[in-house]
Amino acid sequence: MRYFIEISYKGTAYNGWQKQNNSLGVQQIVEEAMSKVLRMPIELTGSSRTDTGVHAEQQFAHFDYSEITDTEQVVYNINGMIPRDIAVRQIFVVPDDINSRFEAIHRRYEYRISRVKNPFLVNQVYVLRAELDIAAMNKAAELLLQYDDFESFCKLHTNVNNFRCTITEAVWFEKEDLLIFSVKSNRFLRGMVRALVGTLLEVGKGKKTISDFEKIIQSRSRKEAGAQAPAEGLFLVEVGYPELLVPKGV
Repeated sequence: MRYFIEISYKGTAYNGWQKQNNSLGVQQIVEEAMSKVLRMPIELTGSSRTDTGVHAEQQFAHFDYSEITDTEQVVYNINGMIPRDIAVRQIFVVPDDINSRFEAIHRRYEYRISRVKNPFLVNQVYVLRAELDIAAMNKAAELLLQYDDFESFCKLHTNVNNFRCTITEAVWFEKEDLLIFSVKSNRFLRGMVRALVGTLLEVGKGKKTISDFEKIIQSRSRKEAGAQAPAEGLFLVEVGYPELLVPKGV
């Protein structure tokens, strides 16, 4: 049978989601705990990859197993074995041909900037006090909805078939002491959100114009875009699937 597992994690201590030979990823920790609880090797296929230091409020993965009679107890047992900065939310059955990565219809990220120093948000926000023209940043962000090739914001030497993404939301908004960039797309390229944020911040600081930003998109050159924003402010907040696939309330 095929199952989905929903996971949240604070990414500060990990080299991203993906398990790797020489570093610790969230996937490895969860797999090892699940293998012990279910008493057989478990391999997870994640819906999205997050980089070193990036967080996830909602991450899904799928795995195969004969039958789980009490998913709530399994979730409880796994949570008792994994570190406090990782949490399993739920496990549920899906059709056998469903792939958590390819079946996802959208992902949404938030990049969170704190305007003041906050000891309770260490490693969870980018602290930036610079004066920013948020209106200009939003006008530039609106341009993202008019294009579908984002090679300019992809890490160099990334092995992908194409750089096409369908962005359906890109907006900056303020919430208390936080400035948040929310971006939603069917897919994201490696380093894309942090590169977008870094370049949009240059617009906000007056170092680039809105016209400059559009030319960067059109150039399809990573060298033209700004530096990546720090990882600690980035959150994967939502992975969307077709209706009825994920239980209501999730």
